[in-house]
Amino acid sequence: MSGTAVCLGETMAQVTPADGEGLERSRELRLAVAGAESTVAQYLADLGHEAAWVSRVGDDPFGRRIVAAVASRGVRVDGVLADPAAPTGVYFKDPGPDGTRVHYYRAGSAASRMTPADADRVDLTDVRLLHLTGITPALSDGCAELVDALMKRAADSGTSVSFDVNYRPALWSSREAAADALRALTRRADVVLVGRDEAETLWGTATAEDVREHLAPRGILVVKDGDVGATEFDAEGAAGGSEFVAAPVVDVVEAVGAGDAFAAGYLSGLLDGSTSAERLALGHRLAGRTLRSIEDYVPATTQEH
Repeated sequence: MSGTAVCLGETMAQVTPADGEGLERSRELRLAVAGAESTVAQYLADLGHEAAWVSRVGDDPFGRRIVAAVASRGVRVDGVLADPAAPTGVYFKDPGPDGTRVHYYRAGSAASRMTPADADRVDLTDVRLLHLTGITPALSDGCAELVDALMKRAADSGTSVSFDVNYRPALWSSREAAADALRALTRRADVVLVGRDEAETLWGTATAEDVREHLAPRGILVVKDGDVGATEFDAEGAAGGSEFVAAPVVDVVEAVGAGDAFAAGYLSGLLDGSTSAERLALGHRLAGRTLRSIEDYVPATTQEH
């Protein structure tokens, strides 16, 4: 497949109480689609880019629903394999007065069975950007090997790699294992996105500047600091240093999915050749849409530019 961007990773069926009540009390549940990488692909397609999503889903109703939903947003899905031997992952949102908790049922999912052989379905010809996250290498040894293989292939083909750290503690054997693996992957990417809070959890870095000093990335680094703002650091050796853009004030309904929306907005600006400030601002605008919604993905339009 060719185009502007390829995003690879697991997408799951998402179950949410329709009335906003917790799972213990709600009488109606709503079924949706959610996955970090496919969310980024959908936003990129919304914003006028050619985007493809690559993954595995189960050969089941959830998998078919997911593929149809992502394809309906204009994302290419010919790189998605339906696995008859494993199910599509499912996760549940459980809203409450102290925030939303998330319960994952993804062990043994079709996506977790991906291996380097799945790289054969990723054609990087004419692809400008390969988007990966730290979720995929945590799913299984095979998935970690796939990420390694794709990063090598991207380096050989001249395709830029964006890597969103997306630390999920429940997927890793220990924080130390995650810290080492994710640090190594950030140093191989051309664009790294990481939350200041997750960086502090992983590496003990208190500020955006500390994150840059610790990771010493070879490419662009974007450190997101919640409702404070986001800082972009130039690639090593580039002129200009850093750029900070404050986050707009938003009445937050739910934070789940905002990081992926920010990543998509930022990467869209990068693909369009926008300035650092413009792409950070676009990231904030898309994140704001998600923060004001209970949905992980809130369709955007080219008017967001």
